[in-house]
Amino acid sequence: MPHHKFNPEHLALTRREFLNRCGMGFGALCLGTLLQESLGPSAQAATSYINPLAPRGGQFPGTAKRVIHLFMNGGPSHVDTFDPKPALAKYSGKLLPMENLKTERKTGAAFPSPYKFQKYGQSGIEVSEIFPHVAQNIDDICVIRSTHADVPNHEPSLLLMNCGEARLIRPSFGSWVTYGLGTENQNLPGFIAMCPGGYPIQESQNWQCGFLPGVYQGTYIDTKHTEIEKLIENITNNYTTLPEQRAQLDLLYKLNELHSQKRQHEGQLEARIQSFELAYRMQLEATDAFDISREPEHIRKMYGEGTQARQILTARRLIERGVRFVQVWTGAGQPWDNHDDLEVNHRRLAQDCDQAIGALITDLKQRGMLDDTLIIWGGEFGRTPTVELPQPGSNAGKINGRDHNHHGFTTWLAGGGVKGGYVHGATDEFGFAAVEDKVHIHDLHATLLYLLGFDHEKFTYRHAGRDFRLTDVHGAVVRELIA
Repeated sequence: MPHHKFNPEHLALTRREFLNRCGMGFGALCLGTLLQESLGPSAQAATSYINPLAPRGGQFPGTAKRVIHLFMNGGPSHVDTFDPKPALAKYSGKLLPMENLKTERKTGAAFPSPYKFQKYGQSGIEVSEIFPHVAQNIDDICVIRSTHADVPNHEPSLLLMNCGEARLIRPSFGSWVTYGLGTENQNLPGFIAMCPGGYPIQESQNWQCGFLPGVYQGTYIDTKHTEIEKLIENITNNYTTLPEQRAQLDLLYKLNELHSQKRQHEGQLEARIQSFELAYRMQLEATDAFDISREPEHIRKMYGEGTQARQILTARRLIERGVRFVQVWTGAGQPWDNHDDLEVNHRRLAQDCDQAIGALITDLKQRGMLDDTLIIWGGEFGRTPTVELPQPGSNAGKINGRDHNHHGFTTWLAGGGVKGGYVHGATDEFGFAAVEDKVHIHDLHATLLYLLGFDHEKFTYRHAGRDFRLTDVHGAVVRELIA
């Protein structure tokens, strides 16, 4: 019952009335939090200032909701995988009737592919014999044969492919995606990078958050391990219960908040606070997500044996549980960098992952997830159609490998609204350079962002007085790739 007449100066509530109603008010706040997930992305986006990883929608409805990036680090040869060049056989052991383009090392005569190519599917796209399982799914794949980058060196090309910038510190593609869309599972990282045996070249810079808040940084997992305690260190606490840990974290949060307020909410401290919270929540779901033994036997057999099969199946389990972006690397260093013994090494590397990649596409399709899951396959560049010449310190002098080639190479996409059974662009008749419908890495990024619901020119983050974006000041959406 009101104790005095309404006075606008009191903003509709006296202190006494506020105290009267505060119990119901806090109850409503609590109910709103509990119902947050059921209220949908728009309501969740409104609370993103509290939880930076709350799921959000894009700038417009995108066809892709999540990403699996299969990164063949080291640079797979396009002329030995998805871009057949029969003209190389004609000039085998001879100089090409053109000047060899500039690469990192000297190359010589034409080096025809040691593998046979065959047409597959209704689309009749030719695929190398070393990828038979991927080839069975070619009608779901969009093959881009005209991708090109800037330089023939691993370090800048890796950063260009992953971060849209070859030299300066910039957020990675995965960080941009989680910044824009958040993640659907608050008990797992929004962005996970899996690489067995250690780091690739450029290490964690490949999944860095740059100037974005630290919560969007990729979480590295060494998938050579199978035991959950080795996959994710300190995932289990054998000394305190979850409620006890929660009490400790609540106290730590209060202390950190006092510390943060004196420092104008310093970004690195905010990231650390978020990492503590995420580590606590991961205890609830990480053990399940990374344990592929919980998959039916027929599914495990479909993906096959070995490290690559295990981590690709894990990638499917992660996105199925709401992780937004999963990057799957071949291994430490640059495994596909075959300056020598290309025939043996490419065949082995393809055999390690081919069955699992084919199974991934089939599995997502049968679960109804392929339409809104974007799969990306490729490396940082391709390889030369000419043989690499012996050079001390660069190779073993066997004259049976290829050098780096950024002038033209192949990337392929599947799912997420791309046009399946389609080949876009072309390299010249020998496979040295992209010559038709060229797709620069900036164009590729612009297209991928479009599929996820973002205009790459308007999807920005203000830093140091400037609005930055993944594509810098370049890039154009390649409409032909979109279904």
